[in-house]
Amino acid sequence: QVQLVESGGGLVQAGGSLRLSCAASGRTFSNYAMGWFRQAPGKEREFVAGMRWSSYYADSVKGRFTISRDNGKNTVYLQMNSLKPEDTAVYYCSAAQTTTATMQKRGGEYWGQGTQVTVSS
Repeated sequence: QVQLVESGGGLVQAGGSLRLSCAASGRTFSNYAMGWFRQAPGKEREFVAGMRWSSYYADSVKGRFTISRDNGKNTVYLQMNSLKPEDTAVYYCSAAQTTTATMQKRGGEYWGQGTQVTVSS
């Protein structure tokens, strides 16, 4: 079992930045692909970024968002720059013992509770 706890969400103006953090506990963190997904009101949950040995990004966030991980701290981060109102969503951290490419298609095995990101225009 893996427990995931997100933090760092909030309200920011368009063009601003936020950094989300996800602290993991329960299993060997380095064995897991870690990812970020988001769900906007009325929309399905979508992949944002993932990382295990390499990083993957949704086209909509490439060049603006950066995923990173600190295996010593069992934490994965999502640095979000140049935020747009369409980035508004609940952001979820996820973990899976699979490749990042598979996680992108199928989602993760474990999920955090989510953190709200709101970008005002």
